[in-house]
Amino acid sequence: MICAVDHINIVVFDLERSLGFYTKVLGFKETHRAYLEGGWVESIVGLKGVRANVAYVIAPAGAPRLELLCYESPTGDKLPENSRPNTLGLRHLALQVDDIDTAVRRLKDAKAELISEPVVVPTDVITHHKGHKILCYFLDPDGVLLELTEYR
Repeated sequence: MICAVDHINIVVFDLERSLGFYTKVLGFKETHRAYLEGGWVESIVGLKGVRANVAYVIAPAGAPRLELLCYESPTGDKLPENSRPNTLGLRHLALQVDDIDTAVRRLKDAKAELISEPVVVPTDVITHHKGHKILCYFLDPDGVLLELTEYR
């Protein structure tokens, strides 16, 4: 039934700030932008008076794309519990990198909040066909929980 993951939506407070983080710090490429308004989008999201700007970004290796969506109206709330890894629902996106140490340095230079330094998953817990998994969690500018993953 499902063919592929088309995109992942991330609601952001400041589109330009988030776009800068995802492109300049994480290395995504902006593909296009749109302005959303009117009955068609209101019926999809179940909200009245929707006005929003969206930017689409994609990782160098390709799909799925991320949809960075900034609502002008109606605005939403930032809920601190959404940044916690044990809150129910979609919790994080794992972003695969070739060099986690370099990626972490870039995050630190950008003043991103790291939850931990890179950790090697013990092989007695899980062994991947790509090798050892090294990962760390961090937060984007809006507190969205993300993971860096490297296989060695």
